[in-house]
Amino acid sequence: MAQVFKTRVTEDFGIEHPIIQGGMMWVSQPELVAAVSEAGGLGVLTALTFETAEGLADAIARTRALTDRPFGVNLTFLPTLIPKDYGSLIEVIVDEGIGIVETAGRNPEPYMERIKAGGAKVVHKCTSVRFAKKAEAIGCDYVSIDGCECAGHPGEEDITSLVLIPATVDAINIPVIASGGFADARGLVAALALGAEAMNMGTRFVATQEAPAHEKVKQWYVDASETDTMYVMRSLRNTERVLRNEIAEKVVALEGQGAGIAELAPLVSGKNGLRVLKDGDTDVGLMTAGQSVGLVRDVPPVRELIDTIISQARQIAGTRLAGMMS
Repeated sequence: MAQVFKTRVTEDFGIEHPIIQGGMMWVSQPELVAAVSEAGGLGVLTALTFETAEGLADAIARTRALTDRPFGVNLTFLPTLIPKDYGSLIEVIVDEGIGIVETAGRNPEPYMERIKAGGAKVVHKCTSVRFAKKAEAIGCDYVSIDGCECAGHPGEEDITSLVLIPATVDAINIPVIASGGFADARGLVAALALGAEAMNMGTRFVATQEAPAHEKVKQWYVDASETDTMYVMRSLRNTERVLRNEIAEKVVALEGQGAGIAELAPLVSGKNGLRVLKDGDTDVGLMTAGQSVGLVRDVPPVRELIDTIISQARQIAGTRLAGMMS
């Protein structure tokens, strides 16, 4: 499909469409990433999925075997009991010539010089205007701003994308990518209207044929409504939006009783979430999903999804909205 929407993101990243696949733990594997890039968007590998520098290098090689189009790498800086070897992961990113790096979690400032030494453009995911300002100040090239509708960690301020995106666009000079609540053509047109240069989708890409998730998980997404997500770990100020299940309900109940991280850790363990993804047992762990899960109604191939979004967005912008103007 020919390019329809030309933005700073499509021009700078060398992609056809202003659609970015969110970096998702265990889901952002080479097959999904390459499919997104091949369809004209930007696929993003998640470095921590592969645990070691060698694993990341192998994933980059596998992705390049599937596509010669641009793709990025997500590097999330989070507090962990066992420190991550971020240095070796960054070495791989630089040595492999990755041109787009999405950082998330903690302030990436200590790593910025090394990441940018390889010529990469840095996109930092933020959940508030003040964090976006800080990202610009430390030299990030883009901000991906997450409204509280997003999957995973939405921050603690509960500002929706409808307000947070234009507020961020007004507050900084670097380009903004809209994230949180986006799953279709209407979201893309809205994101661009709010001043963003692209939209980031995570939840929607889980329910695609190329995503490495069990079919029962994909069906869970299809069956879920916009009211079927909930917050966990808010009492720890580490809020996470997940699909409602027995484990999530138990976590919230324990939080209400004053439970701390030691008591909650066995329930919120990422290893349990990996079991959900691989085995399809939807009650053994937490599964992140944004409120946009309520807009997921099928499990198409990635190319079909992106082609449909662009085609429908073209109709919305060029026909429906144009027809409303006198």
